[in-house]
Amino acid sequence: MASTSMASLCSFLSSPRPSPDLATVLLSIAPCRPLRRRWSCRAGSSSTGGTYDYRSSNPVQAPPDLHFLPEPVPERNNSTSRLRIFSGTANPTLAQEIACYLGLELGKIKIKRFADGELYVQLQESVRGCDVFLVQPTCPPANENLMELLIMIDACRRASAKTITAVVPYFGYARADRKMQGRESIAAKLVANLITQAGAHRVLACDLHSGQSIGYFDIPVDHVYGQPVILDYLASKTICPNDVVVVSPDVGGVARARAFAKKLSDAPLAIVDKRRLGHNQAEVMNLIGDVRGKVAVMVDDMIDTAGTMSKGAELLHREGAKAVYACSTHAVLSPPAVDRLSGGLFQEVIITNTVPVPSHQQFPQLTVLSVANLLGETIWRVHDDCSVSSIFQ
Repeated sequence: MASTSMASLCSFLSSPRPSPDLATVLLSIAPCRPLRRRWSCRAGSSSTGGTYDYRSSNPVQAPPDLHFLPEPVPERNNSTSRLRIFSGTANPTLAQEIACYLGLELGKIKIKRFADGELYVQLQESVRGCDVFLVQPTCPPANENLMELLIMIDACRRASAKTITAVVPYFGYARADRKMQGRESIAAKLVANLITQAGAHRVLACDLHSGQSIGYFDIPVDHVYGQPVILDYLASKTICPNDVVVVSPDVGGVARARAFAKKLSDAPLAIVDKRRLGHNQAEVMNLIGDVRGKVAVMVDDMIDTAGTMSKGAELLHREGAKAVYACSTHAVLSPPAVDRLSGGLFQEVIITNTVPVPSHQQFPQLTVLSVANLLGETIWRVHDDCSVSSIFQ
């Protein structure tokens, strides 16, 4: 092939003819392999593809309306196009309120259970390169909701989400945060490991049972408080600030009650000395502080069976309190909590919607406040790389 091409070049140079251009010479000695490129046809054409020969003026198997399409220009995304909110089955109402605050639609997700109880999760829209926030409190049934959260995180990780934030308004198993007796498990650390290993990059929790639970995570944790929502509501009531005393239902909640009292016009503080006989069993011994003629506001992070709250309210009434308000972020309301709270001991029971309250658990003294705006603002600040702690200053 090389000798043939060289002979052709020598004969071409020796013949008396007009000097051709370099392109013609190169084409005459090049291998007989046509230069081709793909082409696309207009919409509506019956042809589905072909090739174009640059050495010929006619296309090879080309449709009549042959033309070359320019490369598509990607759309410029705004800051909200990379933000996705998905909801589990634990508290879809709260997730919808958060999405409304952010001006977004909830992401499409399919969650179902097989006949044997196994969970199936499928994202029904793309999350590639997005900041994904999964709203799923691990409230009762705690095991079901926790497993659902883990599978949702795994689905987002396998769908190439940029970041995955587990929004856990109520963090279950938080009470098992230390060893009080021998051979006890620390379930709060175990749950933190499960969420981390599932693929979450960040956790957003509301009013953890104890601040030390943050240290159980090897990923960033944004800890928000429901106190501003409850404080705004109490400020709207016609209660004289000089008549208010904030009460901690146990010694472990003194720091929480002190912070609450400071923001409530620097109200005085009282402490209920509680002795716990066992899990969900409390016995009140005495009261530290003066509540006579005062409006007592009991502050706790959660209400489970309401044993602590009800026995504390009985003691406050015996000590001369003229009214007792119960304030809590998480209302688990395990039986017989509703009977205890609605028995006339409390002027009002103020809770938030971190845990959904079904209609059969509601009673006249119950007031449910929404933390959707608080969580929505926190989500936006996390997505926009802004400060979260400044919300509570």
